Amino acid sequence: MGVLDGKVALITGGGKGVGFGIASALSKEGADIFICGRHEKPLAAAAEKLQANGVRAEYLVGNVSEADDCSSIVEACAERLGGVDILVNNANDAMPIPLLDVSDDDFTRFFRTGPLAVLRLMKACHPLMVARGGGSVINLVTSSAVRWDMATYGPYAAVKEATRSLTRAAGCEWGKDNIRVNAIAPHAMTPSLQWWTETYPEAAEAFVKSIPLGRIGDAEQDIGRIAVFLCSTDAAYLSGVTIPADGGHSRWG
Repeated sequence: MGVLDGKVALITGGGKGVGFGIASALSKEGADIFICGRHEKPLAAAAEKLQANGVRAEYLVGNVSEADDCSSIVEACAERLGGVDILVNNANDAMPIPLLDVSDDDFTRFFRTGPLAVLRLMKACHPLMVARGGGSVINLVTSSAVRWDMATYGPYAAVKEATRSLTRAAGCEWGKDNIRVNAIAPHAMTPSLQWWTETYPEAAEAFVKSIPLGRIGDAEQDIGRIAVFLCSTDAAYLSGVTIPADGGHSRWG
């Protein structure tokens, strides 16, 4: 028996990295999983691994920056798996870049794949969650906005802070519908971070030393298990908050 038996989780960007880590953790607690992303190969491989955990796992290729794709993703999840109980907004194109280097097109794209996609997906899932008696939304954000040195992190932090605001607002507005909305600000090993640590070993070593717990988090065990908690009845009185899952690295004040 898993704590999420009978639940259906929709996870954007679920084919790899933190998204897959969360999908894996939820599936091991009994949740059926629907993942989406822009590339079929990692999605198909991820779905096969998730099915090995004894749950249903489906996927759809789609781009969350497009309104029609957001609608199609939610509709496909409901049609194939019967509804939506859990939404994890993980997909995002934003990246660290100096303010003088970011173009209008870049910044607009960051917002389209970030808070605009998050808002569209939350709104699309809302009636499905209401129909099932409630639900849980988890939005992936960042601790970049509370870094002592925010150099190069301005655009990235801006879109993630917008997502945090949507998280708080939805938590306040949708509590009456028994829908809880929370955010996780993670540090976890992902394919892109793995590349960075191997390419810049000295910088990576300094980064790890700056984390009080002395290591980079694991996408499934350190981030996925927090997602399991947030989706479970153990977190039934928790909504509208951001959990920094970063080994004590950030300064939230």
